[in-house]
Amino acid sequence: MADIHIVRQHTLGLPTARKIAYRWAEQAEEGLSMECTYEEGAQADQVCFSRAGAKGTLDVTADRFELRAKLGFLLGAFKDRIESEITKNLDTMLSDAKAEKPAAKSATKSTAKTAAKTTVASAKPPAAKKATRK
Repeated sequence: MADIHIVRQHTLGLPTARKIAYRWAEQAEEGLSMECTYEEGAQADQVCFSRAGAKGTLDVTADRFELRAKLGFLLGAFKDRIESEITKNLDTMLSDAKAEKPAAKSATKSTAKTAAKTTVASAKPPAAKKATRK
């Protein structure tokens, strides 16, 4: 059996890390035929994944991802390639989330400033918009 252990530190917080973990689990199910279960916790979440020849967990916290996987004999021959792909995929998701986070903050600040100006100028509050979650 071959083991894979990947740790990635981040500063995204648990809500954003949770979104990344959900996306990772969806991709594992669709692209790798993995069966995934997701368990949310107050301080940490865990994704358990398995398929013939592989099983493992992805632990998710406010500041860290830790993936541990065991590969069976046949998949063990491809350990380096599998580990490389998992690392590349996780790193891409993390960098995408980091790039989106500052943009979201500045958009929120900009929207708040515009709303404040509108309220002062028209003496009525702007219409409320419904937030949708994807």
